[in-house]
Amino acid sequence: MLLLALVLVTVALVSALTAMRLAIHGREVTIPKLVGMSPSEAERAGAASGLLVVVERQFYSTEIPEGKVMTQVPPPGTKVRRGWSIRVAQSLGPQRIAIPDVTGGSERVAELNIRRRGLSLGSVAHVNLPDAPLDQVISQNPPAKASGVSAPKIDLLVSDGPEPPVYVMPNLTGQPLGSAMLALQDAGIKIGKVSALPLPLSPFEPQPALGTPPVVSEPGAASMIVTQTPAPGQKIVSGSAVSFEVR
Repeated sequence: MLLLALVLVTVALVSALTAMRLAIHGREVTIPKLVGMSPSEAERAGAASGLLVVVERQFYSTEIPEGKVMTQVPPPGTKVRRGWSIRVAQSLGPQRIAIPDVTGGSERVAELNIRRRGLSLGSVAHVNLPDAPLDQVISQNPPAKASGVSAPKIDLLVSDGPEPPVYVMPNLTGQPLGSAMLALQDAGIKIGKVSALPLPLSPFEPQPALGTPPVVSEPGAASMIVTQTPAPGQKIVSGSAVSFEVR
């Protein structure tokens, strides 16, 4: 009886594993070859296998005709589960659009010029330059009139103008709020939030009743700075804001 029970358990385990293997691999399909098809043909071929075809990018190509699929991921022959997405790139054919020169103008003007030519705006990087005005396009990739371009997009490098002056935050605690604000404003530093702290109680004053709100006076020019943000010694740039707690 024990031997018979072991045989039955073994058969049941083998049957379960076989059923699980069939269930898993029964949902697998093979990625078809889509290169050379039109997007609609590729979608139909993918749908026949229960797969989704997504056109992600477009590139110029002298080998693949315009409008046809030129690359695909995953590659043909890969086994995946139904419902998987195949990412494809579409050919734009040979490059026929001249790359315009968009340097020297603003980023907005450059973008309009790029899109008017049927091109796309790629990545835009910003850099501080002392000799270039704010919001001026100083470089582009690919350059003007370039040939053999792979993608119909132009990347830009835009100037943010000279770097703002950097200051070391002084220790303003214990100083009157009015004089500190004047010194900061002269340096191009903004005044942020100014909060008033409760006035300290004198040891000779009677203690307020429980639940009585503390006495807080409105911040004024004569208020003394108790804390500051950023803290003393930190580096700040012109245009930054400094906040205070005063009494």
